[in-house]
Amino acid sequence: MPGTSLRTYLLTRLALVIPMVLILLTMVFLLLRVAPGNPIQAALGGHVPAAYVNQITRKLGFNKPIYQQYGDYLWDIVRGNFGTTITDNRKLSNIITVNGAATLELTFFAMIIAIVVGVVIGLVAGRYRDTPLDIFGRLFGIVVYATPVFFLGLMGQLVFGVWLNWLPTSDQASPLTQALLKTHTNIFFVDAIIDGNWGALKDISEHLILPATTLGLSTAGIFIRLIRVNVIRTLRDDYIEAARARGITERDVVFRHAFRNALVPVITVVGLNVALLLGGAVLTETTFNWPGIGHSLVTYLENRDYTAVQGIIVVFALVVVAISVLVDFINAYVDPRIRY
Repeated sequence: MPGTSLRTYLLTRLALVIPMVLILLTMVFLLLRVAPGNPIQAALGGHVPAAYVNQITRKLGFNKPIYQQYGDYLWDIVRGNFGTTITDNRKLSNIITVNGAATLELTFFAMIIAIVVGVVIGLVAGRYRDTPLDIFGRLFGIVVYATPVFFLGLMGQLVFGVWLNWLPTSDQASPLTQALLKTHTNIFFVDAIIDGNWGALKDISEHLILPATTLGLSTAGIFIRLIRVNVIRTLRDDYIEAARARGITERDVVFRHAFRNALVPVITVVGLNVALLLGGAVLTETTFNWPGIGHSLVTYLENRDYTAVQGIIVVFALVVVAISVLVDFINAYVDPRIRY
């Protein structure tokens, strides 16, 4: 029965998540433990008293045998406790809530830009294959995909921020907006809407345009190529020829038949590109001084704060795994061939 097969597939997929997550957590734990030097000494600097270093070492459990550290590490993650930073004694849960919200805001709008730009250009390029529109679409996709995201961001800052002076080049909002905006979700865009503060919303949107567009365009190249190839392939299928033979207009053939079927693989690619967006967010946030979790990761890496780095990487990994499972569920529901 279809319902049974879908339920079996979903349960199997969930069961496979456990060893996958365990392997990810183990790799993060071991990689940071084999790094040279004393992590406490490195994070606090080389001129702190040895007694204080020993105190922090005992507090964080680094004096325990490695297997006990590993067990404590897994148990803390199960309880949702990702630890406390060494350099500024800040709970990782607070970093995830506050800085993670800024990253969520950035990646959400970047994904919207990537999908819109990728779908529109890919559809036009596939529909008008081997024409100047197709050549432009393919060239644009290659350029935005191959250009390093930080370089794309710097060019955006130079052109739209410095030369034209149209948009702000850094931060999530102006200092005045950040001081006056009431915090509900830690997502500034949503908080401004909840408060009905349209002046703050305009300021936040202006600060969001450059980093979101930079990150979105770096991913749009993938969607352009995917949509173009699928549109070309779908337009050659027999049912498309049959639709044309029945007198259906070319516009309806492209949009109601070819385009709809060409979007099916995009569901999978959207999920896979979340990891790419998160990786790009690290560079984008650093370029635009965006106070997201990626920017925090770079800061703690520079300070060699292994506890903070470990917690943030674990969060990234868990988010990617969760979205991967969600995409599998959606694909199994949409396409019956997957679950059989």
